Amino acid sequence: MDSGLNPRRSALWSVAWRTVYRVMRVLDPLVRSWVANRLPGLDGVVDVRVRGRRTGRERHALLTLLRLGDHWYLGHPNGTAGWQRNADAAGWLEIDPPAAHGPRFRAVRLAAGPERDAIIRATVVQQPFPANLLYRLSLRHVAAIGVYHRLDPIVPCAPASPAGPAHAIATDDPTTEGDR
Repeated sequence: MDSGLNPRRSALWSVAWRTVYRVMRVLDPLVRSWVANRLPGLDGVVDVRVRGRRTGRERHALLTLLRLGDHWYLGHPNGTAGWQRNADAAGWLEIDPPAAHGPRFRAVRLAAGPERDAIIRATVVQQPFPANLLYRLSLRHVAAIGVYHRLDPIVPCAPASPAGPAHAIATDDPTTEGDR
């Protein structure tokens, strides 16, 4: 089945995306302030919180929440990111601001197919400027190695106990390398 995306991995785009994310790490405090003060231009950007798979400590990432139909999605254009590995290990992640039914979601990794292709196409429109231009230019690379998750709400049935999933991942390992 032809998706029309013509996936093709690019060494140039792999380096470019790594560079973009290094710059974003430096700009993180400014972007967080921008989002917290609800200044225009970063609509759809949310704070994703997830427990580190090795340390159990809370990790944060600013990501654009993508919408397609009635579903929400998060992704990374350049392969699997640390927040995705942590969410896969924890089985859940939280977003802020929360949804109407709560902040906690199960992140379901999308396999190659029509749903994944549709959300990759949506990134070109839904990412804020100038990220939308980068996605448009690197669309074939993103289609080849981008990793995307659908967010399925986890609706709480009862108050969480102290021994709930948020505490089950903690370990004695004091290192933080590998969580990100």
